[in-house]
Amino acid sequence: MGMLDRARAAIDGWRGSAASSGAIVAGADGLNDPGGMTVLNLLGRGSAGVPMCEARALSVPAVLRALEVLCGLFAMTPFHYYRRVGDGKERIDYAPQAQIFLTSANAVQPAFLLKELMLGDLLMCGRFGSYIHRDALYRPSALSRLLPTAIAPVHHWDKADGLEMFYDAQLPDGSRERLSRNDIFYVPGFSRDGLCGIDRLKLLGNTFEAAASTNEFAARFWDNNAQPSTVLTTKGKVAPDEKLKIRNDWQQRFSGPRNAGATAVLDQEMKVEFLSVNNKESQFVETRGFSVVEVSRAFGVPPHVLFELSRATFSNIEQQSLELYLYTMLGHFERAAAYMTHQFAEPGCFFEALPEAMLKGDIATRYTAYQIAIDKGILNPNEVRRRENLNDRPGGDEYRVGSGSQIEGQQPAKPVDHRPPAPAPSQEEDE
Repeated sequence: MGMLDRARAAIDGWRGSAASSGAIVAGADGLNDPGGMTVLNLLGRGSAGVPMCEARALSVPAVLRALEVLCGLFAMTPFHYYRRVGDGKERIDYAPQAQIFLTSANAVQPAFLLKELMLGDLLMCGRFGSYIHRDALYRPSALSRLLPTAIAPVHHWDKADGLEMFYDAQLPDGSRERLSRNDIFYVPGFSRDGLCGIDRLKLLGNTFEAAASTNEFAARFWDNNAQPSTVLTTKGKVAPDEKLKIRNDWQQRFSGPRNAGATAVLDQEMKVEFLSVNNKESQFVETRGFSVVEVSRAFGVPPHVLFELSRATFSNIEQQSLELYLYTMLGHFERAAAYMTHQFAEPGCFFEALPEAMLKGDIATRYTAYQIAIDKGILNPNEVRRRENLNDRPGGDEYRVGSGSQIEGQQPAKPVDHRPPAPAPSQEEDE
């Protein structure tokens, strides 16, 4: 299938009249509608029919904190562009595609913000997309982030060329176009079909809703001056319209933080009963704590990062911080670097994340490790200084071995004899 055939199939698919032999179908991961050409996830719903949107999920402090921590760690990690040279690699910082992820994504947004948006979209919506601006030489020069909820991947497959991807997307100017994979930098999150990432707002809507509802209950409880629900009873029969008037009058007079606790005077043999709500017996505090743990599971964040310290100790916090890197962040780094390489790298080049800053311990531990690395010839002094954000010094590029005093490739200096010279033999001893 040639380029003209692909373009013709894309246009036919956009009009909904593609031939059955070359049909372009919308990608689906079991959470999106595979029948429509455009799949918008503007509002997810749980099994109970309760709406869940991103703003409501972020109203839960644990969700906001988890997203802020993960996106911050991801954004402050540099992604460098390398060229393979023999058995090693050479860093290329001047290439346009390298500058996009190192300094500026576009004229307005720095690379930090682009990477922060990337992981945020992957975590919440399961997909990230940005429009690729190109210069006169068709090199990528800038990226403009697209709304992830307004991107629908569609694909075409044939026996000759395999899979070909297109994307129905809403551009920042409000228009909608079908873009080819040369026009959009698209990264799916964790996926079951390789096309659409799993949407956490849909899949875990009930989890987020439970946490948000618990917060709202606490606000309503204290807003009512911690006063439980009220039941007004009487021996006589009350007409429906009179019930409505009595209820409205009671709520107006005795509800809310300003009116709660006021004195009520009742007539017609009416009595007041309060529905007791015991938050201790209902384990309200434990429920709020458990919601933090649930959010931790949802995002792969150790609970202590979200300030859930009920079971934390000094020993396991250090181990859990390492696990945050190994089991959560490392996968995000590799996913992003793989798609950067797939989309922008020239032959023989690749992108790689450098998250070593996340593994730095205290200064004493770092300097001990540096000493071992220098003594074993793994690092030279200038490489160590660069890791500590210090300038190079003369002679620091030499690798050292042994105790760190011998330069690699040079013969060790002969030891200096500090013993005093032996006295000259006397004439009598010669005779």
